[in-house]
Amino acid sequence: MTVGKTGYFTHKDCWLHEMSPSHPESPERLDAIEDRLLISGVGDALERCDVPLASLDQVELAHDAMHIAALQGLTDRLEQELLAGGPQYRQIDTDTSINRHTFKAALRAAGATLAATDAVIAGKLENAFCAVRPPGHHATRNQAMGFCFFNNVAVGVKYALERHHLKRVAVIDFDVHHGNGTEDILAGDARVLMCGIFQHPFYPFSGDKEPAANMLNVPVAAYTKGMDIREIVEMTWIPRLEAFKPEMIFISAGFDAHRDDDMGQLGMTENDFTWITMRIKEIARRFSKGRIVSCLEGGYVMDPLARSVEAHLRVLADI
Repeated sequence: MTVGKTGYFTHKDCWLHEMSPSHPESPERLDAIEDRLLISGVGDALERCDVPLASLDQVELAHDAMHIAALQGLTDRLEQELLAGGPQYRQIDTDTSINRHTFKAALRAAGATLAATDAVIAGKLENAFCAVRPPGHHATRNQAMGFCFFNNVAVGVKYALERHHLKRVAVIDFDVHHGNGTEDILAGDARVLMCGIFQHPFYPFSGDKEPAANMLNVPVAAYTKGMDIREIVEMTWIPRLEAFKPEMIFISAGFDAHRDDDMGQLGMTENDFTWITMRIKEIARRFSKGRIVSCLEGGYVMDPLARSVEAHLRVLADI
């Protein structure tokens, strides 16, 4: 690997987790991305990288040991029930469930973030994108929810701070939903600045009430257009990021704010994701040696998801 390359981290285990045949957070999301990268040729510009399993100690940087043990225990019971002809899934909440592969997939998703963090900090890559599932930004310190089990970005941030001894790390979250789990884990940590923009009122109905000083939440109304979101980013995020001078940036890259994604009601397009990625990359090159690790969060309609990831990666990879 050479400096300046963009790493692409994914693993077959991320395809094995699913929550029901009709669930919107499906393995087909990764198929759509892979197909787009192949057809567009963007995949040829990326450095495909190995993805280890995160260790339980690494996941505990962001999560309570009891939360991890509970998910592991649910998985073990599900395996036993399957052998006896039982159900394929166990519900966590109304829209989140596990199958026998979920725990391993979640460890693999967190492991991708950790491996990307190592490679970027070591200078082997300039930046990286983790095409992983399950996503992570709704997972709190002690609760799985909103399709999420372990908080991939929060694990990566804590790892960069605690194991690599960085002093200032920024998190950017442009998913249509508030990253309540990331906020729960990182709120009050002065080493972290989290900038989020999200539809409100909307699931998980949080983020609008006097957040911690290191949380820059910008709730926006349904049907807010991409140009309005760009103006908000320019006027609010950029000055805070410039003042903070992050040594590394993590992105919760949710593409469900796309106007063609019916999971939400915001009006962004691929051009807006291109613009926001360019602004993040400019900050990273000024203050962070270009170091960015971006992790897939939402995006549930296949074509706009795939086009948006392509646009995001074209900026990261300078193509």
